[in-house]
Amino acid sequence: MIYDCAIVGGGVVGLATALMLGRRQSGLKLVVLEKEAAPAMHQSGRNSGVIHSGVYYKPGSLKAKMAREGNRGMVAFCEQHGIAHRMSGKLIVATCKQELPALNMLYRRGVDNGIPVKRLLPEQVREIEPHVHCVSAIAVESTGVVQFRDVCSKFVELIREQGGELVTGARVNAIRDCGGIHRIETAGGVFEARFLVNCAGLYSDRIARLAGLRPEAKIVPFRGEYYEIVPERRHLVGSPVYPVPNMAFPFLGVHFTKTVDGAVHAGPNAVLAFKREGYRKTDVSGWDLLETLGFPGFWKMAAANFREGCKEMLRSASKRAFVRSLRQLVPEIAEDDLVVAEAGVRAQALLPDGKLVDDFLFLDGRNSIHVCNAPSPAATASLEIGRAIAERVPVL
Repeated sequence: MIYDCAIVGGGVVGLATALMLGRRQSGLKLVVLEKEAAPAMHQSGRNSGVIHSGVYYKPGSLKAKMAREGNRGMVAFCEQHGIAHRMSGKLIVATCKQELPALNMLYRRGVDNGIPVKRLLPEQVREIEPHVHCVSAIAVESTGVVQFRDVCSKFVELIREQGGELVTGARVNAIRDCGGIHRIETAGGVFEARFLVNCAGLYSDRIARLAGLRPEAKIVPFRGEYYEIVPERRHLVGSPVYPVPNMAFPFLGVHFTKTVDGAVHAGPNAVLAFKREGYRKTDVSGWDLLETLGFPGFWKMAAANFREGCKEMLRSASKRAFVRSLRQLVPEIAEDDLVVAEAGVRAQALLPDGKLVDDFLFLDGRNSIHVCNAPSPAATASLEIGRAIAERVPVL
């Protein structure tokens, strides 16, 4: 059997793409190939679960547009299908006067992106979050939380209703061009397709190379480590609380997120993972590590972000240092209030000059599209990303 389209990667972006492509081209013979035993086992299921507003992203960028529209679409999708979610809003707080210029810039960026943002004085913050310390803050009402694994489960159900397939245990080992047909050799068998969409996340650059592309950017994995507040101290945080980020750094800093089930997560930091799926500090892949260390862009990035990188590594090595960062937001937090929670790994595309790819990155190949950078807010924007890819796929 020759499929019209094969999508590599059963995470939230791959599944959303399959759903939107099936809606756009009814009757399409479509298959999603997932290497794990179930979908959403990696980035899609190991994150803060935040439905982002788009306040951080440069006006005019794909991230800004897709986060804003994706926020609305994701909320509507959850409401339509009865998926548990909560539009709690979030606070971005400046804990000292030196952070006020960056906070003001974020406020202006939110306004420019068409996102409802509101300036708050410290006393107004205390009315919302009594335990949060700050000198100023902005409130972002359109931020929410959801469990993206639940979203992915509904995507799979709808894809199958449209006639699409999900094949698990299908790690891609080779892709061959056979007269314009992609012959995809996997651990679960051989699949042939007229069109290929690569949504492989942490392995997107490798899949692109298997398909004959030579992407300039390389995926570098960054582990995000979390703690969870013990139940008896969850009252300290009622909604997502974020610091003012260093806008020259692609990560948002350690923050608090109250999940849909009432748990409160603290984190993540961002440290180099020694394996593309290195969720534990002891996880090491010689091949993955050598590939990262052998890439000139990594060393240029490390040099340019040396100070921030050291802070992140210190937070990884020392719970006390991690807690010190959290106490800037909530001074009452103590080491005993936190227990280790599940970590995640972010796929971040890095260029040879050391610059981190700041926006979503789509590459075109022969009868193929490759999503080679889709970090946060990709889960929020997944339906918009899927729609954009579906519009670029020719009629099959």
